Amino acid sequence: MYKVVTPKSDTEFEAYFHFRWAHLRQPWNFPPGSEKDEYEQVAEHRTIVNGKGDIIACGRVHLNTAEEAQIRHIAVHPDHLRKGLGQMIMDALENVAKELGAIRAVTNSREVSIDFFSACGFVVEREAPNELGMLRRQQMVKKLTENNTLVLHPKWCKSLQQTWTDTIPITEHMGIKLYQYTGRTLETRASLNKNINVHGTMFAGSIFSLATLTGWGMIYLQLKERGLTGDIVLGDGDIHYHKPITMKPRAICNIETLSGKFKPLEKGEKARFALNVDILDGDNAVAEFEGVFWVLPEQTEA
Repeated sequence: MYKVVTPKSDTEFEAYFHFRWAHLRQPWNFPPGSEKDEYEQVAEHRTIVNGKGDIIACGRVHLNTAEEAQIRHIAVHPDHLRKGLGQMIMDALENVAKELGAIRAVTNSREVSIDFFSACGFVVEREAPNELGMLRRQQMVKKLTENNTLVLHPKWCKSLQQTWTDTIPITEHMGIKLYQYTGRTLETRASLNKNINVHGTMFAGSIFSLATLTGWGMIYLQLKERGLTGDIVLGDGDIHYHKPITMKPRAICNIETLSGKFKPLEKGEKARFALNVDILDGDNAVAEFEGVFWVLPEQTEA
């Protein structure tokens, strides 16, 4: 049984770096320590361990820019090749890159690894600087796509995302994306990296914006469900912060919290709706938002 693990303790990191050196540096006669660089502290590290807890694969990802992630140091133990572990560690690192807000991934591949990265969806873009002054490499690029758990009515969800992009351009810069819609629950996510303050946590204003857009989005999709249209505006919003967000910003709105009637819109009148949005950092609740929205009937020309 294999599982992806994030090294945390000093002992785990020591074993992780030793594995990296043994499989990526020692074969070229480079000394211990040569496997590390200046990005270790700002990178995300992952290993794959077997049932005994032994490391059998590893990899690392860090951001070059807010939208570009670089994947490095992919290694699989020779005794465990051709078992899909390379793809497994790549999937884990790409998911981390998406959570950080990256829209593309790059890697500098040695000639012997080009086929592997090509199989993972990367394409050669240009020649990269030699590694350690001697190993020739090619820079390869892959566009990252969302891997939503479940999206009901994908056309409506795509329309909602596009509406945010077209009418509220800041959502694109904040990395706010519709992650899941089941008909009863709407979940959105944002990039922490694009909304981080000097304390390494998410701006309070960004949290408020994420909550507001999630509530706005729930009403938008409920209008679609009923074949109605209208201009959605925020009437009042109140948020209670309990803990800072330091990892994975998420916002969840459940249909059970939505109150209001759609009948007035059918008569060409404005309608009032209230709802709640839960803000989480990963699986930890950190804030609650209570919002009042008005839906104004679209004006028709006389």
